Amino acid sequence: MAFSNTFDTTNTGSAVSNREELLDVLSILAPEETPMLSLANKSKANATFVEWTVDSLAAPVTTGIAEGADVTTFTDKFASRARLGNYVQKFRRDYMVSDLQNAVDSVGPAKIAQAEAKATREIKRDIEATICSANDRSAENGGGVNYAMRGFGKFVGSVGAPSDIPSAYQTPSGSEHTSGLFTETILNNLITSIYRVNGGSNSMTLVADTALRRVISDFARTSSSADYTVRNVNYVGGSGVIKLSVNLYESDHGMVSIVNMNPVCAPDTTDKDTGYLVNPEFYGVSELISLGSTRLPNFGGGERGFVDWTGTLIVKHPGAHGKITDVTT
Repeated sequence: MAFSNTFDTTNTGSAVSNREELLDVLSILAPEETPMLSLANKSKANATFVEWTVDSLAAPVTTGIAEGADVTTFTDKFASRARLGNYVQKFRRDYMVSDLQNAVDSVGPAKIAQAEAKATREIKRDIEATICSANDRSAENGGGVNYAMRGFGKFVGSVGAPSDIPSAYQTPSGSEHTSGLFTETILNNLITSIYRVNGGSNSMTLVADTALRRVISDFARTSSSADYTVRNVNYVGGSGVIKLSVNLYESDHGMVSIVNMNPVCAPDTTDKDTGYLVNPEFYGVSELISLGSTRLPNFGGGERGFVDWTGTLIVKHPGAHGKITDVTT
């Protein structure tokens, strides 16, 4: 016999009068952290091409000077000085909400203020992805080529280093790991190589993608031999907590804080094993136009506008940083 039901909403019957239930909850599941942008020292740019100078000291001399010897030759102390630079890049995210949508109630809600806020969150990820990239810089030419900043992955590294960076200021090969097994010894060698460039006890940050982060975490808890594998864990007595991650790595030449790279901003989305050893003292971002929102005229269809930012990456000395681009376990 026929009966009233909840599933037949096409024909007449009881189901057409059933109320819908829409929870007042909106979830956005997307990685939003921007560690490379957050680490950068901020400065103000005044041109589309931002430049800075680098210099070095002469090699130490251990030989003596003869008694009574006169000074007959002189050295140009600024002969090794060089100029590095990067072009600014303009970022923009637009938004719009119709007049009707702005008037009705919705989950979220979905009004002009929320659209503006979402565009702001998106543009920060755009900047982060560009900083993390291996993009090279370019100058606007009026014919389709836009201003573009050089990414950290292009500034830092001995492989494919830009020709405008003198060899004396490029990243040493010892500060870069490009392939093969990645071990704790190799990580220490990278840190040591960076130390040999600046001679200071570094306080660096390793921004690591997911696969690399897992490898580094195993440094603290796995010891292997030909016959057995021992897994060590850090146990905090009384608290019942076992730590299985490394957030701070103490090397022979400085402390390294380890943070997660934003996975959608990482340059290698296949192997997920990129890592940047960043020395904050020699790293920054210069802003030509600060992040802001501009509302445009409403011609009847609804409120609209855009969020934009213009700036560039500053890598004061490529030799002060390190890079990991491929690892195997």
